[in-house]
Amino acid sequence: MEVESPVSGQGGILERENKRKKLLLKRLVLSINCILLAIGTCGGPLLLRLYFVHGGKRIWLSSWLQTAAFPVMIVPLLVFYFLRRKNSPEGTKAKPFLITWRLFLGNMVLGILLGVDNYLYSSGSAKLPVSTSSLLLSTQLAFTAGFSFLMVKQKFTSYSINAVVLLVVAALILGLHSSGDRPDGVSNKEYYIGFIMMLAAALLYGIFLPSNELLYKKAKQVITYPLVIEMQVVISIFASAFCTVGMLVNKDFQVIPKEAKEYGIGEAKYYMVLVLSAIAWQFYLLGAIGVIFSASSLFSGIMVSVLLPVTEIFGVIFYHEDFTSEKGVALALSIWGFISYFYGEFKQSKNLNKQTRPNTGSTTDDSGVTSLNQEYEIGFRSDRELQHHTTSIKVAPELIT
Repeated sequence: MEVESPVSGQGGILERENKRKKLLLKRLVLSINCILLAIGTCGGPLLLRLYFVHGGKRIWLSSWLQTAAFPVMIVPLLVFYFLRRKNSPEGTKAKPFLITWRLFLGNMVLGILLGVDNYLYSSGSAKLPVSTSSLLLSTQLAFTAGFSFLMVKQKFTSYSINAVVLLVVAALILGLHSSGDRPDGVSNKEYYIGFIMMLAAALLYGIFLPSNELLYKKAKQVITYPLVIEMQVVISIFASAFCTVGMLVNKDFQVIPKEAKEYGIGEAKYYMVLVLSAIAWQFYLLGAIGVIFSASSLFSGIMVSVLLPVTEIFGVIFYHEDFTSEKGVALALSIWGFISYFYGEFKQSKNLNKQTRPNTGSTTDDSGVTSLNQEYEIGFRSDRELQHHTTSIKVAPELIT
């Protein structure tokens, strides 16, 4: 019979304490990103609509604003770099950038895709009320779910399928009964063009989210939060570059001073709306990508869809938009879909815990310490782990630095 030494016992306590701290850190990172996503999801569309309501007409400018505030991310990147220098054995020789050329090229493609998506979204927002555009954009969950299944092998349950169907039906109800929902000065043709563009934006965003998760999966390095911010900056740079070309062709830069002087609520507030809009959208993008890092692309899509009804209500309150019976039915179906999805996730998680508790798949070392690395390590390690744990991210010690 082996007797456990005091040293090994202390080591086991320290190991459990470290794992507990990593789990708390993971939850903290997820919570912060959910807050950023909430601010961006609600603030971005409202500020964008404010731009159009009071005389703004530049589609490419409003598209550019959705990623143009990426320089603010330089501050946290510098903080992470100095922390890396301080904690690294290499000291001043620590790498200034973590991103590899492989990830850089992948994010370049995603940036261009996001630039196209931003243009479609801005075009739709210019022709639709916030409440309608928010409900239409909630259909991105259906596209996210479908592409998550195809690209990262996301598993479906009857609850998630029910959620997708309900969201699609909600969008169809809006499309079939939307004749009285047009803003002033928007023709029937323009309204339906905006309707189609908003659905196209939802489709592209449904591709964008799982593409990020696929990139994490295929990366041949540990994905840490500083690396996620670097990737988000690269995406924003190329999305902004795409929209900048559109602005140059459309001569938006020359028109901005004139548009500011003629803006309905004043020139100073015009520039304030542009700056606040850019910051809100940057929060949105960082939060969405951060949630993918901390959870999954489908969960990120769910978060966006859950917050869109809140945006819709704000649109009715602040812009006095009509809340028709069709919108009420669509909103009820959307909420039903969200509840269905979350209940399914809760039930699946509960069943998984029951299955794994008797034989957790964890191992016990010689000192009697249980290893739960699958639950507490962040970073995609292998295809097999991602396929079996599509909604959980593994926790690495270098999460922050």
